Amino acid sequence: MLSRLDLRGVAPAELAGRLPRPEVAGDGPVAVVRDILAAVRERGDAAVRELTARFDGVELAALHVSRAEWEAAAARIEPDLLVALEVAAGNVRAFQEAERAPEVTHAAGGIRTATLRRAVDRAGCYVPGGRASYPSTVLMTVVPAKVAGVAHVAVCVPPGPDGRVPDVVLAAALVAGADAVHPVGGAQAIAALAYGTDSIPAVDVIVGPGNAYVAIAKREVAGAGRVGIPSAFAGPSEVVVVADASVDPTWAAIDVIVQAEHGPDGLAWLVAWDEDTLDAVAREVERLAAASPRRDEIAATLATAGFAVLVDDPAAAITVANAIAPEHLELLCADAEAMVDDVRHAGAVFCGPWSPAALGDYLAGPSHVLPTNGSARFGGALTPDDFLKLVHVVTATRAGFEAAAPHVIALAEAEGLMAHAEAVRLRLGDHGSTG
Repeated sequence: MLSRLDLRGVAPAELAGRLPRPEVAGDGPVAVVRDILAAVRERGDAAVRELTARFDGVELAALHVSRAEWEAAAARIEPDLLVALEVAAGNVRAFQEAERAPEVTHAAGGIRTATLRRAVDRAGCYVPGGRASYPSTVLMTVVPAKVAGVAHVAVCVPPGPDGRVPDVVLAAALVAGADAVHPVGGAQAIAALAYGTDSIPAVDVIVGPGNAYVAIAKREVAGAGRVGIPSAFAGPSEVVVVADASVDPTWAAIDVIVQAEHGPDGLAWLVAWDEDTLDAVAREVERLAAASPRRDEIAATLATAGFAVLVDDPAAAITVANAIAPEHLELLCADAEAMVDDVRHAGAVFCGPWSPAALGDYLAGPSHVLPTNGSARFGGALTPDDFLKLVHVVTATRAGFEAAAPHVIALAEAEGLMAHAEAVRLRLGDHGSTG
């Protein structure tokens, strides 16, 4: 089930070029997404309803879910599940509050500069649906937005076959502190959030994972200057599991499968330098996948991007992981923490047998919205900073201004911007002003 890749003896500089990578999307999906965006931009709610009927098979009576329905949903779910949502939300909130950067003030030479962090007014959180319900993604997107101070946070989630949003997702919206829930998914949800419709107000930032169409839609509307999106590409799920002989092969195998069960277009890799370990884990992957209720989704991922990679040593394993830049990197090794220093590109790293990615997916604290498709090379996990703008404030005394003036004039003249230079010269002649 896992394709074998033997990279023993390959020089570190050549490893990256020997690694296959799945294509997230070709020109076809991009063209489809652009048509969807254009339809929603031009026809608003009517297009959203038509596209939902086409792609989800659902005729929507309304494009929003009332708060009373959220509260009723929270009352219907199992009490233990509600408690789990509350515990997870509390952990995420505490970590995000600790992670939020403070405002900065710096003073030198009579010039005081400050960095103010101001939240956007409105944010949209995309929560996948279809194959499963993801209340955890509600928590992992809405809570960081609220910690940042966003006044209005809207959740878009595909409706179920009955046209309803699952109770557990509505309960999560209530627990997380969302302000609106819209039963709309796919690229049409991204379009509605970006352009605004009568029922779905436009937002300033859109976050959240999704399939290739959702990820492409976010990039398209961001490229058009409609909204902000995090730099990372939050697409189909990925994992690289690095294992040695110290780990139970069944534990390593289930962690390969965990991300693969999200469905196609993802990535699930096993990397080891001990051939017996690689073989044992690969056999367990096959056994567990065959017995899984979601074996079709697992098979779809592993068929195109499931690899068992044999390397020379731990250093080569980390070189492979850095080249892939995976969403999740699990180090199921005896010296896991020592290996972390060499990890350069990964959305999140999970160290040792008691730190599976599943722990991070639900309640460790960091958001599980992570970079995929290699974007961990330049992007990271969703944080409150993704909902904040940096506003710089500059305040100078007269002495500070006069000390800086000759340098400003020299630079302005070098660029041919004479009005900039004159703005400084006029002040130098204003002897009546005070500092």
